[in-house]
Amino acid sequence: MSQPQQETVRNRLLKALKPDDFALLAPALEAVPIALRQTLIESHQTISHAYFIEEGLASVIARTPEGRIEIASVGFEGLIGTSLVLGTQSTPHSVVVQGEGTALRIATPALRAALRESEDLRGVFGRYVQSLFVQAGQTLYANAELTIEGRLARWILMIHDRLRKEEVLITHDFMALMLGVRRSSVTIAVHMLEGAHLIKAKRGRVRVLDREGLMEMAGGTYGVAETEYERLLEEARGGSSHASGTALPGERCGLLHFPAHR
Repeated sequence: MSQPQQETVRNRLLKALKPDDFALLAPALEAVPIALRQTLIESHQTISHAYFIEEGLASVIARTPEGRIEIASVGFEGLIGTSLVLGTQSTPHSVVVQGEGTALRIATPALRAALRESEDLRGVFGRYVQSLFVQAGQTLYANAELTIEGRLARWILMIHDRLRKEEVLITHDFMALMLGVRRSSVTIAVHMLEGAHLIKAKRGRVRVLDREGLMEMAGGTYGVAETEYERLLEEARGGSSHASGTALPGERCGLLHFPAHR
């Protein structure tokens, strides 16, 4: 199996690495499909692999007495298995695929060996961990302060960013699970967003019609984590624009979102 080349990978963390740091990882990176509802990391279990998503979406999920709720989303911008970056080998949270696609995975021993060898590599991945902390904090803020409609608007923006599609497959049951609310509450919220002409929902699909309107409804809960991610990634690159760290075509400054393809 041929090694992935840095100039062709889509994962933004891998693209941001210095060539020598990417070379530390490349021999151990394995391209794998990720399937809908596949569990990539089990809670309280030893983590065998980390994953760099190339296409698709995964949710970091916490279990509560009332059920399960999403606390963070990871797509082509991130890394699944951040516990390994922090020097631990398990987490109380699980990670489940919510949008099928592909990923580059690396076995835990190989990742740890590369991290031991390169301070710059630790710096890039450590900054991503910080951005994930900010995202989780904004999720707590949204859950505490926003209506269900506002929370749903923020969540749709986040998956829209990461899946890079104007129409995404998503059911009311899934939305209820991710937001930690009743399905009936999600149905009402979807109807309200449709009534405001922000989205179009039909048969398990949601199409974004008005991003600016969704952002207004999400208020300050959306944009902080996204801007912080961009700042930290640029900081990790030392403010440079070397080829391996440049943004993907069509990428909007300060956001992960790709403009609509019409």
